[in-house]
Amino acid sequence: MKKYYYPFALMLLLGAVSCSDKVSYELETATVESTSLSEVVTATGTMESVTSVDVGTQVTGIISNLYVDFNDEVKKGQLIAEIDKTVLQSELQSADASLASARATYDYNKKNYERDKALHAEKLISDYEFQTSQKDYEVARMAYEKSQADRVRAAKNLTYAEITSPIDGIVVSREVEVGQTVVSNMSVASLYVIADLDHMQVVGSVDEADIGQVKVGQNVSFTVDAYPDDTFSGTVTQVRISPTTTNNVVTYEVIVSTTNPDHKLIPGMTANLSIYTLELNDALAVPLKALKFQPMDADEDSNLPTPQPLKQETQNSVWVLRDNKLVQTAVTLGMKNSVYQQITSGIKKGDKVALQYQEKSSGKGGPKAQENPFMPKPPGSNKKNDKK
Repeated sequence: MKKYYYPFALMLLLGAVSCSDKVSYELETATVESTSLSEVVTATGTMESVTSVDVGTQVTGIISNLYVDFNDEVKKGQLIAEIDKTVLQSELQSADASLASARATYDYNKKNYERDKALHAEKLISDYEFQTSQKDYEVARMAYEKSQADRVRAAKNLTYAEITSPIDGIVVSREVEVGQTVVSNMSVASLYVIADLDHMQVVGSVDEADIGQVKVGQNVSFTVDAYPDDTFSGTVTQVRISPTTTNNVVTYEVIVSTTNPDHKLIPGMTANLSIYTLELNDALAVPLKALKFQPMDADEDSNLPTPQPLKQETQNSVWVLRDNKLVQTAVTLGMKNSVYQQITSGIKKGDKVALQYQEKSSGKGGPKAQENPFMPKPPGSNKKNDKK
């Protein structure tokens, strides 16, 4: 019976190949330097004006004049519309007449009361007559006070016929036309919407996974589609904790305030936000993998630096290369982003911290792929190229 020993021969051959290229290791390090750390959370939002006022009227009447239109700039106190004053003026005149009549009645009854009071003190009139005079005086006094209040209301309503702007801003919307009747009932009839476009805000939607990093006071940069080459800046002024759920995605509103001196930003624009949750300048930092590095035993490779661990355990440490020795050094951590960790104490600028080991081959030409002698050869590989 014929026996085959090819597998054993294969093991010997592979062993010989592996021994021809001895694998060793080298240590990769990073030099500690001052750097800038930043972390950004992205979101989208909608532009809104910080102050937007619906300008209405508290009186019923016909619009007689409109002095401003869409996109007009207005100042606080500027006359922007008028309601026909005919009815309001007649109401004021009626109130004046009622006030004069009530005043005459009041004066008459007051004199009667004062006279009867003196006579009653001398017991020259009966108690009934004095009480009647006193009652007439009180009724006349209250009627007079009511007439005064009615006159004040009629005069105030007449001033409401002249509608002025409550703020400095721009007319965003006009809701009425000249000749239209506006009716004031339980709600104020709206005539204009005026917005302060000098101060704008973005209502952004931040994903629940990122909302924990967003804080009031953080800097924000954003762009809008209308001006793709311009970058605007703002500040986080409010982080609202009320969630919004859309298609099982939970987001939170973040308010970003910004100035708008050129009035490029207008309500309703979509803004693409970059919220800087981390901004550090001139910070000593190391790559994150430096905190996870574990040294190898120097006996495994005589070229590796000898590790010198701390005598006491520490929560956070890095391995610093000094005089061909790896010295474990306790450090205090600061802020971090997805790549670097700030170190506030324990190391200094110029230190070399260990990151990882890398394999290297001692054979010429670097690592070589091992070849299986039993694999099929490419065409022409069996031809003899060397001539004796």
